[in-house]
Amino acid sequence: MLDLSIRTAFTEEHNMFRDTVRQVYAKELIPNLDKFEEEGIVSRDFWLACGEAGMLCPTVKPEYGGLGLDFGFNAVVNEELSYAGSSAGIVLQNDIVAEYIEAYGSEEQKLKYLPKMVTGECITAIAMTEPGTGSDLQGVRTTARRDGNHYVINGSKTYITNGQNCDLIIVVAKTDPTLGAKGTSLILVDADTPGFKRGRNLDKAGKHSADTSELFFEDVRVPITNCLGEEGKGFIYLMNQLPQERLSICVESMGIAQRAFDEAVKFTKERVAFGQPVFEFQNTKFTLADMKSQLQVGWAHLDWAIKRHLAGELTTAEASAAKQWHSDMTNRITDMSVQLHGGAGFMNEYMATRLWRDARVLRIYGGTNEIMKLVVSRSI
Repeated sequence: MLDLSIRTAFTEEHNMFRDTVRQVYAKELIPNLDKFEEEGIVSRDFWLACGEAGMLCPTVKPEYGGLGLDFGFNAVVNEELSYAGSSAGIVLQNDIVAEYIEAYGSEEQKLKYLPKMVTGECITAIAMTEPGTGSDLQGVRTTARRDGNHYVINGSKTYITNGQNCDLIIVVAKTDPTLGAKGTSLILVDADTPGFKRGRNLDKAGKHSADTSELFFEDVRVPITNCLGEEGKGFIYLMNQLPQERLSICVESMGIAQRAFDEAVKFTKERVAFGQPVFEFQNTKFTLADMKSQLQVGWAHLDWAIKRHLAGELTTAEASAAKQWHSDMTNRITDMSVQLHGGAGFMNEYMATRLWRDARVLRIYGGTNEIMKLVVSRSI
């Protein structure tokens, strides 16, 4: 269980909410972790249970069915989820999609989608990455061309979280390919729209319970009123939301790292070698001490970043630096945990192994860490 005694970013209200989150996970998530991992998807029942408990989109305003809370409540949901060892896509819905719709959506769009996102009846995805376009969103090739009062969308996306479960997709597309980034728009597509097809639930190295898919759009017709915000402003909207998205990855990183450390402590105290617990060897103690020191710094920095974000002061460069550091640190911690588990650390039945697998992508998504360094360098 995460230790809250050293935390500085949360209030008593956050801590009370955390108790609820833990109870829901204990009942609805933990008993089903292995099932979700094996099936490559979390059940819609889990989404509905989270919605009933107020854990979906807590920042959404009450007039759209939400609780009107701050990002700290999102962070609680994310921390406990990652500490539990789950990669369920509720964080994407809470921290990214809901923010886009509430910030840029029309009143009609907000009323149509947000209440059902809060309850878990509507599961969402955001389709950015393409087979030939990753961190460079200016290179998106999917098009949404006007035809009267409709857009006709053509293109493909890949590595899309919630791709199998989703009812609604925010599609990043070029409404005017001649304008580059200035021709990028965000288009809302309901999953039952003719011409939309889901591809494979992709076979990933980690995050097995997160359904991650290919999506295909073949002459998908949607009304021009499905444009999220203004046409041609999509790239600006994507850049505006980056600090929260990258902070969300930092939160996830810390939950994974802390659980990996806790698993290493537990295993080394129980495992006996050469007549004594592995924990008693100097190398083990030094390795665990190194891990704990990094976690101490990580939690302090995360709370600093959360408070900066709640005050509206976290910059893109700061969030990018944080994402790069936290994800790198988590990969170090999970690797150390696997090493301390010995041969058991390479067995999928151990939580340390799952955390190690899941941590690797943290250095890739949300913008690769190489891109993070480039963003930070521009602020120097």
